[in-house]
Amino acid sequence: MKMQQITCLADLEKVAIEKLDPNINTNFQTGAMDNLTRDDNRKAYDRIRLIPRVLRDVSNVDTGLSVFGHHFKSPVFFSPSASQRLAHTDGELAASRSACKHGVLYCLSSLSNYSIEEVSNCVSDLTQNGENSSVRWLQLYMFMNRSVSFDLIKRAEEAGYTGIVVTSDAAYAGRRLGNIRNNFKVPEDLSFGNFKKYDQEEHIQSYSKENPRQLHQNVNYTKYAKDPSLNWNDIKEIKKFTKLPVLLKGILNKEDAALAVDIGVDGIIVSNHGGRQLDSVPASIDVLPGIVKLVNKRIKVFIEGGILRGSDVFKALAIGADAVFVGRPVLWGLAYDGEKGVDLMLDLINEELRLTMALSGCKSISDIDSSYLYKGD
Repeated sequence: MKMQQITCLADLEKVAIEKLDPNINTNFQTGAMDNLTRDDNRKAYDRIRLIPRVLRDVSNVDTGLSVFGHHFKSPVFFSPSASQRLAHTDGELAASRSACKHGVLYCLSSLSNYSIEEVSNCVSDLTQNGENSSVRWLQLYMFMNRSVSFDLIKRAEEAGYTGIVVTSDAAYAGRRLGNIRNNFKVPEDLSFGNFKKYDQEEHIQSYSKENPRQLHQNVNYTKYAKDPSLNWNDIKEIKKFTKLPVLLKGILNKEDAALAVDIGVDGIIVSNHGGRQLDSVPASIDVLPGIVKLVNKRIKVFIEGGILRGSDVFKALAIGADAVFVGRPVLWGLAYDGEKGVDLMLDLINEELRLTMALSGCKSISDIDSSYLYKGD
């Protein structure tokens, strides 16, 4: 399938499946257990209907917005996902460069193949003339060796990252049958770039496009197991440790959203981890209305899971999300054509969002509200 034949993210997914090693594709696509939640993430958006307004001036449609004082060209942000070099040699570097060029937020996984510093440095040529800005957050796990987690925060601060996203729903890995059946393992020539410093007691070597597969080999990730004792008091400690905004990823329950507000986190990401943790939990979009109502704009509310269309983005914003995160589509873009493939992914979904806004009668993101959701009356 040639690029000009790729008309939507579903097409991009098909091309990615053709190009990826089947075992790696299974790792990307699988959810937990019977994939009930993974599949419902997608179906839930299809159950939502829109009711447009007409005869409004939509000759100029602006998808821009501001979050935590940063301006973005689109509300489509990049979810953190581990080991993006599984999809393409340039992995996180290509994805972060694409996000920079398109003026959207990139959230780096702490289990990335390229390090915090490398991802920061790789966009320098794009930002030096002032035409682009790179806004990056770091996703954080609390590791058994907690000094590592806190050092990652410090490194992110020093490298210019502007937010810390603590994953709250992964005390243990979900039972992902696709990976178990295939005995999936990260290839030996890949490793986790952020841990190289702690294994060699020196900073990670600089990114080299000439020999990318020689980087980050033989880092023993088993030393950095997640700490299942992570709790609300730890979140308070993280808040004290950093001046950056702290967000919690993996919120589904309204009571947890209330606690997040009470302890002073700056935002939450409504998420079921792409259906990869506990199967049979609701689709993210189905719990969003209740959480938005409870939070009542006291903190930022984002959402991820199941977003495939620009109309999905519109629906999430209409319910009350401040912006959305996409995960698997970034990997599909990488698998298709690296940085250019991710560019294509963003171009497609952003153009769909712009058209959905225009056909609904909205000329700006601030125009989108619940009045555009069809309620059957």
